[in-house]
Amino acid sequence: MKLSASEDDLGSDIHVPADIDWHMLDKSKFFFLGAALFSGVSAGLYPAMVLKTRQQVSSTQISCFKMSFSIMRCEGLRGFYRGFGTTLMGTIPARALYMGALEVTKTSVGSSTVRLGFSDTTATAIASAAAGLSSAMAAQLVWTPIDVVSQRLMVQAPNASPCRYKNGLDAFRKILFADGFKGLYRGFGISMLTYAPSNAVWWASYSVANKLIYGGLGWSDNIRRSESKATAVAVQGLSAAMASGVSALITTPLDTIKTRLQVLDKEENGVRKPLTMLQTVRNLVKESGLAACYRGLGPRWASMSLSATTMITTYELLKRLSAKNQESETS
Repeated sequence: MKLSASEDDLGSDIHVPADIDWHMLDKSKFFFLGAALFSGVSAGLYPAMVLKTRQQVSSTQISCFKMSFSIMRCEGLRGFYRGFGTTLMGTIPARALYMGALEVTKTSVGSSTVRLGFSDTTATAIASAAAGLSSAMAAQLVWTPIDVVSQRLMVQAPNASPCRYKNGLDAFRKILFADGFKGLYRGFGISMLTYAPSNAVWWASYSVANKLIYGGLGWSDNIRRSESKATAVAVQGLSAAMASGVSALITTPLDTIKTRLQVLDKEENGVRKPLTMLQTVRNLVKESGLAACYRGLGPRWASMSLSATTMITTYELLKRLSAKNQESETS
């Protein structure tokens, strides 16, 4: 998501300080603090994910307000955190894979492209795209099974009798028993199809938004190099929110299909079987037309905006906290 080699030349891709690179980090501190910081971020954003998921699997259109009121009235605050324990357990290894792949790919590809004669700006763009792709693919190896389990817990009726899943471990065991290992990776293909273009659209939109904001302020490159950290974070945060809106608008239909594939089943002769992608799309269109594909757009946009904005500030803080003491390194 970020590159350090030439971030002065590409302000739109500045998520972390340009003077802190992969080799300058204390890796154990980086991963330990990263797990703690991003677990806190996940806790704050989780209710929006629950709302999004329930809207996407609902057979009728329900507003965020009505859905929130219903959850609070029937389930209380804990209803907004169904499956959170499972998600939290997955956050640690998934974030470790994501951050490791991100930084290693970004550094190696960035150096290679510069040696091949690309300009700093082009090298940054190529390295950011490659890093985003590799980190997303690595993280999905963990996130897909976590998504399948946590989303089923999210949409499970609170007073269902008998209770289908008691907890995350019980859901994991029952899915594995019923569908085998492939049941945990239901929707893996469309997950990749969802997040790959989502990342591509996000980065493109973020870059454009960042340049438009700086251009609107009339700031030259020299002024941007000397700007305060608070100003940089504010511009990055606004750019991230704008980029998330564009990305959510374009990729929500794929995310809706993915969620339904992972959560819903069909019943044939008393036997539960997973839906195919074609059946899922047909059911959606039959329910409310193409508009059904955009259920959960509001919570998803809010979650993506808050997540992206928080990611920028958290990641910058994380890298500063994890930077090795340069004096001790040189002595």
